[in-house]
Amino acid sequence: MKAFVFPGQGAQFIGMGKEIYDGTALGKELFEEANAVLGFRISDTMFGGTEDELKQTKITQPAIFLHSVILAKVMGDAFKPDMVAGHSVGELSALTATGAISWQAGLKLVLKRALAMQKACERQPSTMAAILALDDAKIEEICAGIPGVVPANYNSPGQLVISGTVEAVDAACIKLTAAGARGAIKLAVGGAFHSPLMQSAQDELEPHIEATLFAKPICPVYQNKTGKAVIDPTELKKNLKVQLTAPVPWTSIMKNMMADGCTSVVECGPGRVLQGLFKKVDRAFPTEGAVMISA
Repeated sequence: MKAFVFPGQGAQFIGMGKEIYDGTALGKELFEEANAVLGFRISDTMFGGTEDELKQTKITQPAIFLHSVILAKVMGDAFKPDMVAGHSVGELSALTATGAISWQAGLKLVLKRALAMQKACERQPSTMAAILALDDAKIEEICAGIPGVVPANYNSPGQLVISGTVEAVDAACIKLTAAGARGAIKLAVGGAFHSPLMQSAQDELEPHIEATLFAKPICPVYQNKTGKAVIDPTELKKNLKVQLTAPVPWTSIMKNMMADGCTSVVECGPGRVLQGLFKKVDRAFPTEGAVMISA
């Protein structure tokens, strides 16, 4: 069984998607449609903007969504997942690529999500840090003793990202390093994603998710809220509503996919981050990047 997985924020790079735009008629059409729906030429920033422009949350999230979903669409019949998952904003890519929500609805939701999160970031200085080679339980224990910081992304065995106010994350990094972490690396992100500091963004996004029509996807979606396979449209919607403040259990998602019969993974979107995380679970596990079909 083959899983397709969709990356989240951090996978972006200048030039992302240009090969799809230049190499496929459908890709060019979809990028231009997205420019019109979003109200600005995001393709110009993706293909030739600056790093500072691209790393703004309000740009990064739609850019990753576009690269991922358009790549899935230009694959045509080669896009045949038995299961899918997306890391953070990648979940919107997964839901759109599998038909749980429409292309237009996905575009509108990802822009609203990005703008709401950008506002939340500007309201409270906050950040995230990757903690390396320390037991999850120890990280949870230390974070529980520091107000303002929580475990956010359980990315792989030996890598957990914490999220919170700048002061709380800094304090946690000192204590986690003293407890034996091999590294505590501050991330170049605009805010404390997947933490209570995103509550205002979640509240703003929820009515837009509620108003979106959800359908049964072509295959199970392993959602961030539960880490488990979901195919019921009502449950998909309910879980997506609380995604912004809940941690991402990516390690559990990968292990659950494997336990459910996944034998290989295709990463659909920019970069190779998710392939690397699967290798952390099983070094021999077959992974590859999605390849477009020129037309």
